[in-house]
Amino acid sequence: MTIAHLARVFAGSALHHSENRIIVRGWVFRLRSLASTTFIVVRDCTGEIQCVMATARFRQQQLKLDDAVELTGRIRIEPRARSGCEMDIDDLRVLNPASHKLPFNASSRLDAVGPEARIEYRPLACRNHEVGDIFRIQAAVLKCFRAYLEAQHFQEIITSKIVAAGTEGGSNLFAIKYFERTAYLAQSPQFYKEHGVAAFERVFETGHVYRAEPHASSRHLTEYYSLDLEFGFTDGPEDVIELERQLLTYIFEELNRNFGKVLGRYRSTSLPSMLKVPVWDFHECLERLARAHGTSHLEDDLDPEAERQLCALAGAETGVPAVFVLGFPAANRPFYSAPRGESGAAQSFDLLLQGLEITTGGQRLHERATLESALRTRGMDPTAFEDHLRMFELGMPPHGGLAIGLERLTAQILGLPNVREAVLYPRDRYRLSP
Repeated sequence: MTIAHLARVFAGSALHHSENRIIVRGWVFRLRSLASTTFIVVRDCTGEIQCVMATARFRQQQLKLDDAVELTGRIRIEPRARSGCEMDIDDLRVLNPASHKLPFNASSRLDAVGPEARIEYRPLACRNHEVGDIFRIQAAVLKCFRAYLEAQHFQEIITSKIVAAGTEGGSNLFAIKYFERTAYLAQSPQFYKEHGVAAFERVFETGHVYRAEPHASSRHLTEYYSLDLEFGFTDGPEDVIELERQLLTYIFEELNRNFGKVLGRYRSTSLPSMLKVPVWDFHECLERLARAHGTSHLEDDLDPEAERQLCALAGAETGVPAVFVLGFPAANRPFYSAPRGESGAAQSFDLLLQGLEITTGGQRLHERATLESALRTRGMDPTAFEDHLRMFELGMPPHGGLAIGLERLTAQILGLPNVREAVLYPRDRYRLSP
């Protein structure tokens, strides 16, 4: 039998080929063998199709779950099948058999599989929608981030992740050998974003950033994917906050519309509008925490428990467990943060969503003299930042921006307990492979 003239058809469109002989390729996702008939569910990148063959023929194939296969057969309408059709198999070919020693199968209940096994065998886990859909949602977030900003006249830029120094004075950097010199993996594209403002006014970038912080927690990674934006001619951090409200509302609306069924497996309610998420001053947050929980130990930052409590307080007031915290003490923010009045606060904010910080942003200093003064105040030598500082002689406008951690945002959208579940191959203090 020759099948060379037959075209491969994806499982998701097989229904459109009823009564035709086609080729389907994919992985064996389920097997059910009865006395006379065997049902083989094959999954590819578009979905599943149920295929049928005589059990006597099936026994000769030695087929098993997760084998990569090619099936040839005729499509038949079958309303009882999930896809609306079935394939009657004429020919079956194993393209590559799966091992007999897999720790789990793609069709396994993954809540019974340990998190380390799910990472060690990530491709196998991702064939299961329980894990694979995490990354489909994540990709949709990234697509929507781009689409919204492009519609708002933002220019996408791509900048180097190998740098000569850190954006925050050289702490928490991964050093690498760069020919005869030492270079570093970028903590942030912050400096390049600001240069982009001087060139394009409105810019965004998506890419990995690196933090050599020795954490071992459910919220920290040493390599994560950052969604960054920066724009000029701003009046203050409120402009940046309003942009993020609209940006996240757009992303959430698109996810609700296009991934409603997927989201329903992870959360009991649709993703909310962020347009009315409140802005609370940092010191107001401390007062609220003191009244509600007797908190008295916080001075210049929030700890994870405070972030959870503030989101709960915001949720009780507004119906959305999210809050922008504005006006952190300047000493605890990067040197380029603009001052907020004379109280020692910075025009810098965090967005807390469902108990976790997902965004840091704010208004930046935009004049060379004030940047040099800020560096000296922190005991840093402005000459070490000359390549950056001279960009502020080009008519740099007042500007601000933010960075969103994609993995944290994905985890909060889906209610994942550990940010590592939102990373294909997580890098943390202890993991460097696979």
